Amino acid sequence: MSSEAPPIGADVVALTKWLCEIPSPIGDEQALCDALIARAASWGAAEPPIRVLNTFAVPLTRGTGGPRLALVGHLDVVRTAHDAPPRLEGDRLYGAGAADMKSGVALMIALAEARARWPKADVTLLFYAREEGPFAENELGPFFEAHPALARHDLAICLEPSYGKLQLGCVGSLHAHVTVRGRTAHSARPWQGENAIQRAWTLLRDLDARAPIEAVIDGMTYRSVVSATLANGGRGRNVIPDAFELNLNYRFLPGTSIEEAERELRAFVGDRAEVEITDRSPSAPPWRSHPLVAKLIDAGVKGVEPKQAWTDVARFATMGVPAVNWGPGDQDQAHQRNEHTSVAGLREGWEILQRFVASL
Repeated sequence: MSSEAPPIGADVVALTKWLCEIPSPIGDEQALCDALIARAASWGAAEPPIRVLNTFAVPLTRGTGGPRLALVGHLDVVRTAHDAPPRLEGDRLYGAGAADMKSGVALMIALAEARARWPKADVTLLFYAREEGPFAENELGPFFEAHPALARHDLAICLEPSYGKLQLGCVGSLHAHVTVRGRTAHSARPWQGENAIQRAWTLLRDLDARAPIEAVIDGMTYRSVVSATLANGGRGRNVIPDAFELNLNYRFLPGTSIEEAERELRAFVGDRAEVEITDRSPSAPPWRSHPLVAKLIDAGVKGVEPKQAWTDVARFATMGVPAVNWGPGDQDQAHQRNEHTSVAGLREGWEILQRFVASL
């Protein structure tokens, strides 16, 4: 697979295709990180790249007197199957990460290489690794621990795939390992044991009956949901199971703290099972009335809607930094086999970004 870099100043489609030609499944981002740092040497940035592990920031402009703006893109992609190398077919650009989110990273590179269009703002480009895994393994954590000053922005834009729509806030996420206990016996004499799978039926019944809980925040509707996403149980087909395990994923509303969400999930399960929280990701508010968000809306985003998912806008929110989701990728293609994104959408996203930075 070729990974020859396009020339400096190449359009966003060529940049996205090149990024897709450099494999970067989660945990293997080094080659792409190295390639981007090498390319950044030609950008004429205010300061050289600052790297921690396979995450780095480029302080593109400084001393402008304008707002502090961060453009944020993750380098990793989900490991999915692709039938062919990255390629263009009509309006579709195929490749792992084409939508999520190498198209967004391409816009960041395009801005860095369009010096005549640099905004009157102190812009930091932040490229990071391990977004697609657990919150605790995300490399933004150690990066900001090492360089806390680089977390101070007036607005951060996470260029997650959103069809060019502005997606505000995000729901939080808890994952819990839930274990229903029983006692083994021979399946011919089930009365001698306690069937853990069958004991779980009330929990599964209540889970199935739980309707989404809606809340309107800043004029947008968010939904709190709890889902069983993994299940495992049984020792053998003629053995009464002594344990039945579930992964429960609780997506909770903006404004709900992780501690409140954990209490709510434990209360829902009650004494029917043991609960071990395995992953905690905070929620984020919408910031709809923020003046820089208003400028982004005025730049021609294709719509404004709530983010009914989790992204790193929540990490910025915990640091007091307003952050929003906006990117050119096709959201429904994220994590898909033969992932692709719209060429027209890529170019339209680049036009929107240029109008936004020109308004600063």
